[in-house]
Amino acid sequence: MKTFTKIVFTVMAAFLFMQCKNEKTSQKAVTSENTVRYAKGFSIRNYKGYSILTVINPWPKADKTYTYILKEKNGIVPDSLKQNPIISIPIKKIVVTSTTHIPSLEMLNEVNSLVGFPHLDYISSEKVRARIDAGKVKELGNNQDLNTEVILDLQPSVIIGYGIDNKNPTLDNLQKSGLKVILNGDWNEETALGKAEWIKFFGLLYGKQQQAEETFNKIEKDYLKTLEIAKLSKTIPTVLVGDMFEDRWYLPKGTSWGSQLIKQANGNYQWQETSGTGSLSLSFETVFEKAKNADIWITSGQFSSLNEMTEKNPHYAKFDAFGKKNVYTFSRKKERQAEPFITNWLPTDRIWY
Repeated sequence: MKTFTKIVFTVMAAFLFMQCKNEKTSQKAVTSENTVRYAKGFSIRNYKGYSILTVINPWPKADKTYTYILKEKNGIVPDSLKQNPIISIPIKKIVVTSTTHIPSLEMLNEVNSLVGFPHLDYISSEKVRARIDAGKVKELGNNQDLNTEVILDLQPSVIIGYGIDNKNPTLDNLQKSGLKVILNGDWNEETALGKAEWIKFFGLLYGKQQQAEETFNKIEKDYLKTLEIAKLSKTIPTVLVGDMFEDRWYLPKGTSWGSQLIKQANGNYQWQETSGTGSLSLSFETVFEKAKNADIWITSGQFSSLNEMTEKNPHYAKFDAFGKKNVYTFSRKKERQAEPFITNWLPTDRIWY
């Protein structure tokens, strides 16, 4: 009897060992190399029937890595990975929480999947605004206090969130309610191409990795071509960035993608010597003392005219760039005032000579 039991346990152990080994071998055999080349905040590895999405740096100095399993229809996820959040793809409905997520949805032709967003008035996309006007995209309140009841009614396939630290009780509560949440750290990238490459993150969610790859390759080609033009610049203007929001002036840190973008465009950003990604938070007085005489001012995009700026804060008029109407905005789609106006600016629209 003991001999029989020993044989049974030996056979079972051998079977389990071989099964585990075959699973690992099979997994290794079908994996693809990570195709993310510029972005430092995420990686993608594809396996037969599923992919592993790893978000490495969702906010400055994050000390935790987040792993998500994107499961295709009929895909089989190994037991060793089932402790991670599993999201079925392609997704059908999405909630995003930053305007930086909207362009990827447009480029992938997935705007119709957007069902909710915090602060709808921040969105300038014509396609998304049409859906908002039609009542197809719901207002979700503030990022720090999302309307969980509305989100629960929407039942999105996934919620794309972001954080500035490891405390986000709203997202935690949504996950406890059974909803899927994925963190996105595109804003924390150090280069413009790294930030743009997050379209591959969204391509994975929609089962459109090839389309996302092709779109990014086009962006990369155009961007590198523009950099060659920028090298011909004869002057290096000083550049001020941002404006006041809730009594603080937010502007990019020196090693952030925003700072690097200005440097590559041959601009002298006055806080480029600071370190770190993300944003600096300064007082008006600190910014004014250092940047009063800046040649160019790139605002955050919350204003469409110089009049709007002085109505919000009359002290803006004291900056030299304001007086010379050298103020630029990203709010390209917003309706312009007749005069005075803020010139629209995008990296491919103008190089500073």
